[in-house]
Amino acid sequence: MTQQRGAIVVGASSGIGEALSRRLAADGYEIGLAARRTERMRRIGNELPTKSYVATMDVTAVEDARQGFFDLAEAMPSVDLVVLSAGVATVNRDLEWEPERQTIDVNVRGFTALATAAMEYFESTPDHASESDGHLVGISSVAAHIGNDDAPAYSASKAYVSTYLEGLRYREGDRDTDVAITTIEPGFVDTKLSLGGFWECSPETAAAQIARAIEKKRTHAYVTRRWRAIAWLVDLLPERLRRRLF
Repeated sequence: MTQQRGAIVVGASSGIGEALSRRLAADGYEIGLAARRTERMRRIGNELPTKSYVATMDVTAVEDARQGFFDLAEAMPSVDLVVLSAGVATVNRDLEWEPERQTIDVNVRGFTALATAAMEYFESTPDHASESDGHLVGISSVAAHIGNDDAPAYSASKAYVSTYLEGLRYREGDRDTDVAITTIEPGFVDTKLSLGGFWECSPETAAAQIARAIEKKRTHAYVTRRWRAIAWLVDLLPERLRRRLF
């Protein structure tokens, strides 16, 4: 069993992905940084207290992204954790096709390509620093609980992420492997993707709470935790009332 824990963070060049990479490195993980901005990731990697690995990756080029993931995993002594944090959010009330297409390509196609790659890796690679067969974490959103007239594709794509991860958890229950799967649903986080400021937290605060959920291997966590009440309320309200309130 390898003793050095390793984590791959997809979408590591900014926002939650960057903050979480720094937090996981502080907790002792070697970090595989994957995103499009190579030089930015190299700078982040040089600032980490543990060894880092960099893979240039555009998740919309799904075949290349999957191969890049496997190459990155092979280069690392151990990969015990994969965090899928890459995502886009665009205000698009006019329903222009290009922003909707890009959102689907990144948040749905790209996410699924890397989620299936991570599961394939965990289920076929027995040697991990942790006792389990791996841990997949997907960054969804509280927006998954309700449609958004400003960014309809974004909310729909995050509902897909949450439901897909739930399906993977159910699937894992019928298999011999022991892969933990965690869904993270942030509210507003102060990044370029933020669509509002209500209860907005810093990426560092988000990273600290996500790291805690990872450590405890929770199946689901809200960031910050107070958003749990909002999500539950939205789920309970009839659609007519939700439309009036939101």
